[in-house]
Amino acid sequence: MSEVKANVFYSKEHEWADIGESGTVRVGISDFAQCELGDIVFVELPEIGSSVRAGDPIGTIESVKTVSDLFAPVSGIITNINALLLDQPELVNEQPYEGGWIVEIEWSPDAGEDLNELFNAEQYKAYLDEQHEGG
Repeated sequence: MSEVKANVFYSKEHEWADIGESGTVRVGISDFAQCELGDIVFVELPEIGSSVRAGDPIGTIESVKTVSDLFAPVSGIITNINALLLDQPELVNEQPYEGGWIVEIEWSPDAGEDLNELFNAEQYKAYLDEQHEGG
C-alpha cells in the first residue's frame, strides 16, 4: 500500500497540495502516482511567474513507462520550482512528499473554492481503494 501523507490535500490526478500558512501551496505527486509511473527520468517544470488555474497542465513527468501531465491542484502564480529535479528527477520516486516536490504556487484570493475539489488524506485513501477495485 502506498503512503498517503496526512495534512495535505490530493487531486483526482494524484497531485498533492501542502498549504502553508503564508498562502504558498507546495505541490508534488503522491506516492501512489510515483509507484504507478515507475522510474522517473525527466520532469518538465513550468516557468516561475506563470499564472495557473486549478486543473491546468503545469508540466510533464516522464518515466521509463510513460509521459504524464502534471496538473495544478489550485489556482495562482508559480513562485518556485524544484530545480533539483532537472538533474535528479529520481527524487520524485525516492521522496515524493519531501525532496521530490515539484512547484510552489502563490494561492489566488479566490482559490478557496479549489479546495472543494480536492481530497483530504482519508478521502484520498478511499479514492485509491475505489480505483484499485475498479481497475
